[in-house]
Amino acid sequence: MKIYLVGGAVRDELLHLPVKEKDWVVVGATVEEMLTCGFKQVGKDFPVFLHPKTREEYALARKERKVKKGYTGFEFDASPLVTLEEDLKRRDLTINAMAKTATGELIDPYGGQADLKNKLLRHVSPAFSEDPVRILRVARFFARYAKMGFSVADSTILLMRQMVEAGEVDALVPERVFKELERALGEAEPMCFFKLLEASGALEILFPEIILAEVTFPALKETDISFAVLLHYLSNKKINQFCDRYRIANDYRELACLTADYHREYSLIDQLDGEKIIQLLQWVDAFRREKRFHKWLKACDLSTHQTLSETWLTYWRAAKQVDMNKIKEQCKDKPTGDEIRMAVWQERVRLVNLILQKK
Repeated sequence: MKIYLVGGAVRDELLHLPVKEKDWVVVGATVEEMLTCGFKQVGKDFPVFLHPKTREEYALARKERKVKKGYTGFEFDASPLVTLEEDLKRRDLTINAMAKTATGELIDPYGGQADLKNKLLRHVSPAFSEDPVRILRVARFFARYAKMGFSVADSTILLMRQMVEAGEVDALVPERVFKELERALGEAEPMCFFKLLEASGALEILFPEIILAEVTFPALKETDISFAVLLHYLSNKKINQFCDRYRIANDYRELACLTADYHREYSLIDQLDGEKIIQLLQWVDAFRREKRFHKWLKACDLSTHQTLSETWLTYWRAAKQVDMNKIKEQCKDKPTGDEIRMAVWQERVRLVNLILQKK
C-alpha cells in the first residue's frame, strides 16, 4: 500500500497558495484493507474513505471507462493493480494531475508543473471529453486563475467545443450545473467563467438567458448577490424559469426577482418623494427582512453601476424609528390592524420627508 497527496493540494502548494483541503490516493490496497486500518467508507460510486483521525478523504486509485452518455456513465476499476499514473490520467487538467510522496517527491507524468509555470490550463488526455462536467470545471478554474495570468489551451477549448457539438452537455444534472455556477460566481474573475462557456458554445445551451454585454460584477463572497446581478435585466418569468430549470434555492430566486423588479426605481432615488420611498421599502420587505434588504441594496448598486445604498439606508433608518407602541397609544381604543398600519405608514413618510426637506 502506497499513499500519495494529489490534486488541488499539490497544485496550490506549487502556486504558493493556502492549501484548504487535502485529498489522497491509495495505490495497491483493497476496500477490506482500508476498513481494517480504521478508515470509514463513504464513496457510493467508487471506494472513498475518511481517515479515522484527520477525516481527510482517501480514495483507492482507479481507472474508468465510458459506457454511456453523461457524466455518470462510467464503469470504474479500483483494483490494487491500478497505478498512480493511471489514476492521474483520468483527471481533468494537468495542473490537477500531480502527486507527492510522503517524502515530498513530486510525481508529474503529464506536465502539470510546466503548465503552472506557463500559466496554462490544459486537459490531461482525450478522456477529458467523456465527462461534460469538465466543461464547467475548466471554466471555473479559468475564473479562478485568469487574474494570475492563466489562459486556456486552444486544444482544450477545441475539445470543449466538440463535446458541446456532440450533445454531451445535455446530459448534465441540473443540481451539478448550479453547483458549478455558484462556485464560479465566488471566484476571482467570475465573468471569465461565462466567457469561456461562450467560446465553447456551452453558454447558449446551458444559460441562454445570459447576455454578457448586460452584466459585469466583481468577485463577491455572497454568491446570491452575484446571481441577482447576473440576471437583473430579466423578467420575473425568465428568472423563475431559470431557477426552475436548475432547481435553485428560493433565497437566490427571491433576491434575483427583487433586483430585477426594482433596480430601476432604486436608481431614481433623487426623484422620489417620501411616499414613494416608503412604498418601495415595503415592496422589498425592508422592515421585516433586513438581511435580504442589505443584499438587495448591494445587488442594485452593482446592477445600476451607482452607489446609492447609503442614501437608501438613511431613509430606511429614519423610517425604522417609528415606535409601534406609541402609534397604538395614539390611535383610538382598540385600533384595527388597518388603522395601525396606516398610522405607521404616515409616520414613516413624515420622517423621510423631514430628511428630504433638509436637502
